Amino acid sequence: MMQSVEEFAPDIVFCPYLKKYLPKEIFLKTPTFILHPGIRGDRGHNSLDHAIREEKKEWGVVILRANEELDGGDVYAEVRFLMRGTYKASIYRNEVARAASKALKELLANLADKNFKPTPQLKSQMHHYLSQQDRAIDWEKETTKEIIKKIYMSDSYPGVKDEFLGLECYLFGAWQEESLRGEPKEIIAKRDGAICVGTVDGALWISHMQEVGRFKLPSTYALKERIKGVKEMRIPLISEVGDITFHEISSKVIGDVGYLYFNFHNGAMHSEQCIRLKYAFEHLKESCKVIVLMGGEDFFSNGIHLNILQDSKKHGEDGWSNINAMNDVVKSILFADEVITIASLHRNAGAGGVFLALSCDHVVAQEGVVLNPHYRTLGLSGSEYHTFSLARRVGEEKAGELLNECLPISANRALKIGVIDKVFEYNDYFKSLNEFAQKLCEDEDVYSDFLYEKEDYISQNSSQIEQKKEEELRVMYREFWEEDSSFHKLRYDFVYKVCSLQTPERLKRHKCRGKVSKDSGITSDIVIKH
Repeated sequence: MMQSVEEFAPDIVFCPYLKKYLPKEIFLKTPTFILHPGIRGDRGHNSLDHAIREEKKEWGVVILRANEELDGGDVYAEVRFLMRGTYKASIYRNEVARAASKALKELLANLADKNFKPTPQLKSQMHHYLSQQDRAIDWEKETTKEIIKKIYMSDSYPGVKDEFLGLECYLFGAWQEESLRGEPKEIIAKRDGAICVGTVDGALWISHMQEVGRFKLPSTYALKERIKGVKEMRIPLISEVGDITFHEISSKVIGDVGYLYFNFHNGAMHSEQCIRLKYAFEHLKESCKVIVLMGGEDFFSNGIHLNILQDSKKHGEDGWSNINAMNDVVKSILFADEVITIASLHRNAGAGGVFLALSCDHVVAQEGVVLNPHYRTLGLSGSEYHTFSLARRVGEEKAGELLNECLPISANRALKIGVIDKVFEYNDYFKSLNEFAQKLCEDEDVYSDFLYEKEDYISQNSSQIEQKKEEELRVMYREFWEEDSSFHKLRYDFVYKVCSLQTPERLKRHKCRGKVSKDSGITSDIVIKH
């Protein structure tokens, strides 16, 4: 950290996600500010965990001036938000992320204001670090609601430590079950990688487990042969939005517009999920004129499922299966000439998930969304027809730049360079999205003309489009199957969360010195680092 700060020589240091203690050599030399995911007076680790545990209705973030006292510095910005009844990672990725962005703007404005005086931090007692003893589930006494809250407050780290059928593991992903019943801690059913477990007053689904010393997997993948004979409790391919049970794919139809949700954990899509999504899309287009791909609660999509590939004993085979299944989804959408398709990027997307979105006729995004339209940091060249869809939108030169520089881009930047078509404001996003979708099918002549032109374009270009996909796969074949492929090492590091020891060179190359925009209220030169 000290080396990076010395090399970069910033005017200020901002720490949005500090996981290690900051060396005093940094904050004594350079004004340093720390984002804390709690309100003024909240001090210590596990801030959001405690907020969920105590069922806070309102919470917030503060930006503190770093000093030698943990969370004891003066407050330079504070933003509040209402809490949702959901798991910690979702609150962090949504409410906390938006509040942090707003607080950062407030911080910069306050630093530019000569009359600003920071607010002293309240010297309240520091809350205790939540141990696994605090998080442990008493299956014989605790209700479904109490168990779900413990899993919610422990997601996505550290999880709730438990033991199932001799497997010592951490639990993640809790879903309430409305109909099934069983004895406390009895595994009564399985579905799409999740297991249904009985409680004293009902049942719940646990979608993911992490064996001690390994990495997170769908529960049935972690338990493997231990659950042989457990009943597969199937449900319709597409659930109705709001069903109280575990489901990954659901839909909602408004007029002639169908909204297709695919809530895959962390946006990762393994082969079987891709197959189900393809058939869900095929089914929905039979009754709708416009289909909107909605993605999940926390991500639109992040492409292929690296954890399952790491768990596989046949990395090449399963990787090849996964990318081909992903391509089949994209092909169904790309060549769907009987409906208009829209990708709704109201959550972040990465790698193949970005190019899944670009297979649609229209791509719209919510302000604040971040896209990572590249693969190379994992040793992959990628497929999902990206050599066609990205170049069609931004041209060959810009497409190569995005794929090789491996930098994130904001929704507004994506709009400016042509990656996406529209950006809607956060507050009215779903209203704006529905109005946009409904308008596409209001005028029957305009709608028919669009589909006619689309059909004609596909008819004339399908062979060239397929050829591009085949060229992508020729390159990817080596990346999946050859033992010396960098993908295997990079995938391992990603899955086991091996942290970089220094700032990646690609980020160091993309620093620039410039002016902050006028609307921020700052006129002095600052260093901007992507």
